[in-house]
Amino acid sequence: MATDAMQAGGRAAPRGLVLGMLCFVYVLNFLDRQLVSILAKPIQDSLQISDGQLGYITGFYFALFYCFIAIPVGWLADRSNRVKVLSLACGLWSAATVACGMASNYGQLAVARMAVGVGEAGGVPPSYAIISDTFPREQRGTAMGIFNLGPPIGSALGVAFGASLAAAFDWRVPFYVVGAIGVVTAVVVYFLIPEPPRGRFDPAPVAAAGPAPGFVQTILAFFSNKLLAVAALASGAANFITYGLANFATLFLMREKGMTLDQVAIWYALAVGLGMGAGIFASGKLIDRFAVRNKAAYATLPALSLLIALPFFLGFVTVDSWPLALALLFVPLFLNSFFLPATVTFVQGEVAPDARVISGALLLLVMNLIGLGLGPTFVGMMSDFFRPDYGGHSLQMAFYALAPMYLIAALLFLWLARLIRQAEAR
Repeated sequence: MATDAMQAGGRAAPRGLVLGMLCFVYVLNFLDRQLVSILAKPIQDSLQISDGQLGYITGFYFALFYCFIAIPVGWLADRSNRVKVLSLACGLWSAATVACGMASNYGQLAVARMAVGVGEAGGVPPSYAIISDTFPREQRGTAMGIFNLGPPIGSALGVAFGASLAAAFDWRVPFYVVGAIGVVTAVVVYFLIPEPPRGRFDPAPVAAAGPAPGFVQTILAFFSNKLLAVAALASGAANFITYGLANFATLFLMREKGMTLDQVAIWYALAVGLGMGAGIFASGKLIDRFAVRNKAAYATLPALSLLIALPFFLGFVTVDSWPLALALLFVPLFLNSFFLPATVTFVQGEVAPDARVISGALLLLVMNLIGLGLGPTFVGMMSDFFRPDYGGHSLQMAFYALAPMYLIAALLFLWLARLIRQAEAR
């Protein structure tokens, strides 16, 4: 798989190199996104912001721009050069990351975070489409699994790299360093990755019988497809858990479990990198194995993973010792993101080649508006709500309030599995 060459516009690049570069861009995408959460405590101490305010800038404010800008960006990318869109987006969000490090108050940090969201809107959807036109259908699950190692690697590097630099220097330094790396990467992507032909691995290319569907028609077609709409809704519920946990886990471990920033930089970074990374990769492999024979596996696998993860999440929240808490957290970190390669691969396979970027953007719109926009916001607001009665244990109570979402997300994925079986029967 890694040795096959991809040709476009007179250039050729090995598939493995293309996938590796896209994964690295996703690492930076997620690292930039998570730096505020990773460095939450020193930022709170410096800028005097509450848990609720932290929830807004890591959740709602960021997602508001990230989700809705992705739609016109996806529309543009489906009708232009997807690699160039990705490169320009990477340069924009990286520059905005530097601006986060320069913020001297909450308002400035919020505006800089919104700018990061604008840039990152052009990151993931074009990458989904590039991968779908670089790898044949029977290899896409594994390729998407490898690509989606970006979040765990980005989170792990963010914790290890960001926390270490912050402990040695200042919380602003990681923003400067990561932002500069991103600007350089944007230039490399622009010149190194070729644009793949659209739909070249699809079994029956669609003949151009007329003009392409309009912007509004494409959006309506996505949401009128019950399979795609439920897949997006279920993914949003699962992402609510993922971001609600991830954006407050470092603060929770330091405030309520007694971890230091140096301990977080080593042990939490390892848990995130190994747990999430292994889980996402395993999910991609399992999808390639089972979905070929049973299409409903795109939904049953995420449902099962969430149900297994729930008791371990509750154990993580309950125990007092941070080593035991981290050991229990490893299981949800492994299982929580099983939905991501499954849903992305399912949606990309259900839509036409010339609608893959915007379909990926619409999936992310729902997934991240619910997950990224509401998950951290909910946890932060619950923590502020419980603080008068529970004091330093308010985040623990907020995480208990998050737990029922595991059951809601699992039920939505089981509904999707039923719809897939009904569609196949017809």
